[in-house]
Amino acid sequence: MNKRIQIWFQSDTNYSIKELSIHKTVLMLALFIVFSAIGVASLIGYDYFKLKNQTNNSMLLTQTIRHQQTEIKNQRTQIQSFAGKIETLKKQVDDLSKFEDKVRLIADIDQTSDSSGLIGIGGIPTDELDPDIPLEKKHNNLMREMHQQINQTSLAVKNQALDFDDLIKQLEQKRNRLASTPSIKPVQGWITSKFGYRKSPFTGKKEFHSGLDISNRIGTKVIAPADGKISYAARKRYIGNEVIIDHGNGLDTRYGHLKKILVKRGQKVKRGDVIALLGNTGQSTGPHVHYEVHLNGTPVNPLNYILN
Repeated sequence: MNKRIQIWFQSDTNYSIKELSIHKTVLMLALFIVFSAIGVASLIGYDYFKLKNQTNNSMLLTQTIRHQQTEIKNQRTQIQSFAGKIETLKKQVDDLSKFEDKVRLIADIDQTSDSSGLIGIGGIPTDELDPDIPLEKKHNNLMREMHQQINQTSLAVKNQALDFDDLIKQLEQKRNRLASTPSIKPVQGWITSKFGYRKSPFTGKKEFHSGLDISNRIGTKVIAPADGKISYAARKRYIGNEVIIDHGNGLDTRYGHLKKILVKRGQKVKRGDVIALLGNTGQSTGPHVHYEVHLNGTPVNPLNYILN
């Protein structure tokens, strides 16, 4: 059996035919090596392509994950910022509630509603507002806490608005009453005789003095100590020229021994308006104003209605 293979080939440059004789074993080994090399190269190329494709996909996936993590972190930062604003809003509502309490105390106005403001509403834990805590931790707790805080704060704001409406109405009523309540001296000068029992300068006997005597120069201006309406402006036998102001709510003030009356009956006056000039008319021992305050028809101590 012939174990060699004859191969004839013709050169491109001439027409001579050449013969090549190769042993079958050598040829088969050569072919095996060639095809093996081709197969290995193909496998390596496929694996390289597959690996490169996986690497690209991995890079894209990594970029996507990083982008999502950045978004989540930004969202968490925004949520934490929003939570911080909720805490600020709660403090402002609480400050308003305290301010309302202070105004009510000063104006002597009781709370009419059962509103308790933010009492009982806890704060968002500070560790949940830390931007450096892991994203997967305490996120749900923070969201639940925020919803609860928003609902409670919203209710507190509504109640606070109702309380302020009530306070404004009561302050308006209080302002009108305060404006009509005597609170200043009707004339500058020296108090020469106080409210209460004294020895009469005319009889020397003990008598009840129903007002204050305030002395000064004749012609000194006499002013209204509160808003009101002139109910009397004329001369009386012993008190001389007299003015009476009706302030409402059972209060009226009276001014005697005036030199000149500058108002008329039925005229409305404001606190500080000049109503007369100090004098010495009627039964008097010297220039002064006899000032009385009556509550429901009964003389009371005018010093209780002088704040200045």
